[in-house]
Parts: sequence; C-alpha cells; structure tokens
Amino acid sequence: MSCDSRQTLGALLFEDFELLDAFGPLELFGLCPEHLRIITVAERHGVIASAQGPRCAVDHCFDDCPRIDVLLVPGGRGTRRQVTNGTLLAWLQSSARSARLLTSVCTGASLLAAAGLLDGKRATTNKLAFRWVTEQGPRVQWVAKARWIEDTNIFTAAGVSAGMDMALGVISRMLGPEEAERVANEAEYDWHRDPSWDPFARQAGLS
Repeated sequence: MSCDSRQTLGALLFEDFELLDAFGPLELFGLCPEHLRIITVAERHGVIASAQGPRCAVDHCFDDCPRIDVLLVPGGRGTRRQVTNGTLLAWLQSSARSARLLTSVCTGASLLAAAGLLDGKRATTNKLAFRWVTEQGPRVQWVAKARWIEDTNIFTAAGVSAGMDMALGVISRMLGPEEAERVANEAEYDWHRDPSWDPFARQAGLS
C-alpha cells in the first residue's frame, strides 16, 4: 500500500464566497499535485453558491474534515454573516492549532480576525472593505498598503486577485522559489513578487 505524503490544503467555503478568492489560489496550488492534495470544506455537506452564482460541491464538512496543513479562507460578501457564526469561528480555531499555514484572501481576513487568530499579527485585506474588516480585529496590526502580508505562519492577501500573488508566495515558502516561478510560468501569470506593491490603497484613500 502506498502512503500519500502530500500535504492537505483545505479551502473553506460558505454561501456567497468570492470565486476568484478561492479558485485563483487553488488553480496555482493545483499545479503542485505531487506536493498538495486540495479539498473543500464547509459547515455542512452539500453545494455552496458563490457570490457570483456558480456553485461548488463540498468535499468535507466540519465534522468529518481531515487534518489540514494549509488553510485557505476566501472573502466575499458572505463574510458579513460568517463573522458572527460561532460554529465556523470555533472550527477555524481548532483547525489553526494543527495547521502548518493559515491563509486568507480579501475579506477572508475578517474571519481569521474574528476567531482571534490574527491578534498581535500584521495583516492586510481588501482595500475597499478595509475599514469594516479592521473592525473585526482591533488587536491586529492592520497594514493598509500591501499586496499580501506574511507574519509567522499566517499569510493574508488584499482584494480578490491579490490571492494569486499570495499563493505563489506560499508556494515559494513551502516548496522554494524555483517551484513558485515554475507554477507562475505554467499558468502564464505575471506574478507581483513584491508584497508591498499596492496601487489600490491610494485609490481607496488609505495612503
């Protein structure tokens, strides 16, 4: 019997999640199939509708989810409801205890913040929703001008497409910069390698 030595990357889904927040990074992580096994997780089994309409089947619910090595939390307008979902926040706290890396995209940072997982950490989020997200984590060191932030084992990305740049940063940390470059080239993606590159903070009046 062969042993699967791949790490498990779990993407949290909830009603009205942002499509690109989840599937942009998953496209890039999915180009490392020998290293990463990707699963989707939600509070309950079934099909989850994204904010844009397309629906996604869930692989696992909270009760039967295997241990996750890398957790991906997307944003989307559904985060406004989930920040008060005690079941989801408790699952995030539990998963974080054994995860190697925690990552969020866009307003997904609000869920990590509401769970207390960003306390004392530097983090960023979507610039158009910056003020609302930062209210969810008053003990977080929020950074307005950043494409993504890496602080210890936590990666947080700015809005939507920034999650793809962050994902490549995660791949670089886990598997090396050469692998991140290979993935970017295979996806024909122009990777913003500088995490401080951020023209959108100024447009949103944050810098």
